[in-house]
Amino acid sequence: MLNLMKFIPPLQEAKLVKRYKRFLADIQLPGGDIVTIHCPNTGSMKNCAEPGSKVWYSTSDNPKRKYPNTWEQVSVGNEQKGLRAGINTHRANKLVFEAIEDGVIKELQGYGSIKAEVQYGDERSRIDFLLQTGDDRCYLEVKSVTLGLGNGKGAFPDAVTTRGTKHLRELMTQRQRGDRAVLLFCVQHTDIAEVTPADDIDPVYGETLRMAAESGVEILAYGTAITSEEIKITGKIPVSW
Repeated sequence: MLNLMKFIPPLQEAKLVKRYKRFLADIQLPGGDIVTIHCPNTGSMKNCAEPGSKVWYSTSDNPKRKYPNTWEQVSVGNEQKGLRAGINTHRANKLVFEAIEDGVIKELQGYGSIKAEVQYGDERSRIDFLLQTGDDRCYLEVKSVTLGLGNGKGAFPDAVTTRGTKHLRELMTQRQRGDRAVLLFCVQHTDIAEVTPADDIDPVYGETLRMAAESGVEILAYGTAITSEEIKITGKIPVSW
């Protein structure tokens, strides 16, 4: 079974004018109107925010929202190849949760419970998921990958992330205490078949990631298929150093 998240109704298409103030973007609708939409991505969105790119957005029926439309996906690379990236980082946790529930992520099966956003750690963090059976605990951190480098390669992060480095330190501490610790890269980019640390962007994160792997933190990556109707987690892909 493939894990999937459906968009009902399907996403609508537009053209990107520009992204600005991190959380906002202007798009041009097919009729020519320019509208401002919410951008749910705090990263640099390197290679995913080129003006003129095709974008796809969802619409909320919440009347309290100032910007009812949310940027979800963008065309990346050669447009004729139909490659897409899912830039809504909030989707990654939902995809991973459903994939665990559906048995798609084989490495994370067999736990009696799964809880989200559990406070833990010496640095007062929140783990994305705590999987547990009795005293057997697995701390799972999820990161969304959208930085494509070409030739099937992708990297994380796309901007310096002190928060991400802190999460790695917390995972290493939990591993030292005897718990299982896992970092999972949810790759929301249809042209990425291999993930590597972006040492040129954040060398501290890359160094800490290698330290985490050496200390017993498990580093996993899973790819996705992305369309206007759904996102599917399609299977495990390699992490290279």
